[in-house]
Amino acid sequence: MSSIDELKEKVAFLESELRKYQNAGGRGKIEKMSAEVVDSNPYSRLMALQRMGIVTEYERIRNKSVAIVGVGGVGSVTADMLTRCGVGKLILFDYDKVELANMNRLFYTPDQAGLSKVEAAARTLSFINPDVEILTHNYNITTVESFDKFMETIRTGGMDGQSPVDLVLSCVDNFEARMTINTACNELNLNWYESGVSENAVSGHIQFIRPGETACFACAPPLIVAENIDEKTLKRDGVCAASLPTTMGIVAGLLVQNTLKYLLGFGEVSDYLGYSALNDFFPKITLRPNKTCDDRFCIQRQEEFDLKPKPQAPAEPETTDEPLHEDNLFGIEVVNESVEEKVSSSGNSQGLRFAYESAEKHSNPSPSADQSASDDVSLEELMAQMKKI
Repeated sequence: MSSIDELKEKVAFLESELRKYQNAGGRGKIEKMSAEVVDSNPYSRLMALQRMGIVTEYERIRNKSVAIVGVGGVGSVTADMLTRCGVGKLILFDYDKVELANMNRLFYTPDQAGLSKVEAAARTLSFINPDVEILTHNYNITTVESFDKFMETIRTGGMDGQSPVDLVLSCVDNFEARMTINTACNELNLNWYESGVSENAVSGHIQFIRPGETACFACAPPLIVAENIDEKTLKRDGVCAASLPTTMGIVAGLLVQNTLKYLLGFGEVSDYLGYSALNDFFPKITLRPNKTCDDRFCIQRQEEFDLKPKPQAPAEPETTDEPLHEDNLFGIEVVNESVEEKVSSSGNSQGLRFAYESAEKHSNPSPSADQSASDDVSLEELMAQMKKI
């Protein structure tokens, strides 16, 4: 008998024992004990945020609906965290099956091999928190016949079954699926978070996209796509991209943390937050929309956003050149002794670099060391040097 068969038997035995315990009233005891610890919601892990004064009403998470596209390395952990936090509804999209190669994830187990990822995820999540409504869709959103179904699902996926979902989370691993989500959210004017882990598995990022206000995914495409290189050439035989569970867990944690901040209205929601494991570097920037974006709905959202009234900045106090104190009895003077920080000639932020060097750097070469040195030598010294030759 193989080790997988033995593991399946153990899982089946544990499930049967759990059912016996639940039928004997054990489940009620567990819920009662948990309710004593976390008030009225035995499954929400957010009550501490309210007790510490960070959020005003943590139970609002029950009224939120989130769509997760891709339940692989990042998406499965994201769904797990949101379920434990007591989100009201989760809508899962994926078309792949669980394989033994997926056991480097923090979510799937060997006995789930062969199941669709959304089915396996739904079973696990329902066991963790049965209060969460979980809907699964096992199809490829990039196909023509499935795109309309995807659009309709996120357009009516709210808690009431008529309003849009509160947030879309992209946890896919390819450009085509990201562009599909981008197109749908631009057309429906839905906010969404894009996330990803690099092919070498030691860096990742999350990007909050608000149509018309920040850059959409088509505004600034990845370099490999901009150069018309087939992204399939990045795949390596025998190598599973983004296969490091630590990096996937960190990116999923950053994604869920910002999702909670957005849904419950606390803290500062990051527009773009990167992570580099090699030097523990976290770049944080905001990407503005491209006025010449190829997505026509992005251009439309930009025009709509420009017409919205902008919040007025607080008025600055009037300044005057007159001294605050006419008398200086003690002769006190303020002297600036700070050393100015050197600014990179390229003008880019710390930890970032350009993919190309500007042509100006090559068109105007700087004078050589010999030339600059010769400019400082007098005529007499040059004549003396010539005589020595």
